[in-house]
Amino acid sequence: MDQVLHKSAAVQGEGDFPDERELELINGYTRRRLSAGEVYVFSVVLCDNEVDRDGERFTRESLDALARLFVGKTGIFDHDPSAKNQTARIISCEVEQVQGRVTAMKDPYCRLRARAYIPRTENCLGLIEAIDSGIVKEVSVGCSVGITRCSVCGEDIRLCSHTKGERYGGRLCCGELCDPLDAYEFSFVAVPAQRGAGVIKAVRGKENNMNIIIKKLESGEQLGESERTKLLGYICELEERAKDGAYYRDSLTAEVLRLSAAVQPAVSRATMESVAKRMSLAQLREFRAAFEEKLDESLPPRPQLMPKKRNEKNARNGEFTI
Repeated sequence: MDQVLHKSAAVQGEGDFPDERELELINGYTRRRLSAGEVYVFSVVLCDNEVDRDGERFTRESLDALARLFVGKTGIFDHDPSAKNQTARIISCEVEQVQGRVTAMKDPYCRLRARAYIPRTENCLGLIEAIDSGIVKEVSVGCSVGITRCSVCGEDIRLCSHTKGERYGGRLCCGELCDPLDAYEFSFVAVPAQRGAGVIKAVRGKENNMNIIIKKLESGEQLGESERTKLLGYICELEERAKDGAYYRDSLTAEVLRLSAAVQPAVSRATMESVAKRMSLAQLREFRAAFEEKLDESLPPRPQLMPKKRNEKNARNGEFTI
């Protein structure tokens, strides 16, 4: 299952005319060849590997993958997927490591830095001036990832028992955004939210991508072929997710019932089943952990070959005699 994200970013300095290499990259996207005086280029930090306010971060491997995916993507306003909002395009993207800076996870701080261009047309001069003056500075990027893993156990963070922001054995728990699938756009936005970066960050589930299609259905508007295909694929994905969730719950419930029979035999299976049906997944995991701990306490470890009774013959090194 892929997860669609809006991740924070920031416009940097260096807004100017393109050099020869950048001009060649720009003209790879244009219908007619543009001169250096017809375009404005600037730098933007799209995202990094620091833990954000949602307790999530991109891994270095994810940043490397996104560096390839973001090349050629457009800049719009407020994530409004309308052609009239297209104002810029990314021409190059790379991961850079900032010397002397480390993340909350104690690894080198890295960020995804892109170069983008805007045509110097009458309609865009106001935006160029706003960027140069620092008024338009914050941006947010849209992309999708395959999974958000727990930094402690490596499992899907929605299914494990760890909590974002807590420490386990001295290790901070956060959601690590892995396996990037696609990059969609970056948007000029207004309100910064991420610590220390002055940028906005928001997470959006794939369900929100269906809002436009659902509104069309509610209004009686006909869907295009691609929209019908997306809707059908989304429904099929939800069905698969439901099956996976049911299987996981059944397996977890069976484990709780097995452990319950071992540590509290006075409680009947029927009673425990009735209680388990009303539990959430988090409560089932909590019961499993408690039962496992109680079982470990009632069954202390014992050497497999240790004799039940010692005598003079096997009193020495008895654990290793049969």
